[in-house]
Amino acid sequence: MPHQSFVYILASGRNGTLYTGVTANLSRRVWEHREGQRQGFTAKYDVTKLVWYQEFAEIDQAILHEKRIKRWRRAWKLELIERENPRWLDLYETLNC
Repeated sequence: MPHQSFVYILASGRNGTLYTGVTANLSRRVWEHREGQRQGFTAKYDVTKLVWYQEFAEIDQAILHEKRIKRWRRAWKLELIERENPRWLDLYETLNC
């Protein structure tokens, strides 16, 4: 049975430090990053702003896409964000939490 899953990109700010992740519960995961519940890279560099995400029906598809994006050049990631979110708004506020 398919489960919804998400690939997401967090940023420290416009053109700032980026983090790409995958999760089955986007609102919870972003909340964890924002509240410092997730130790490591995002906590160290204050990367908490949800600037892009994409939904997938299968977690396997999401994981493959996350790995692909992680290999991308930074410029390609910035282009992806700006195509969907040119003002770099924090999309967390638009999620149905």
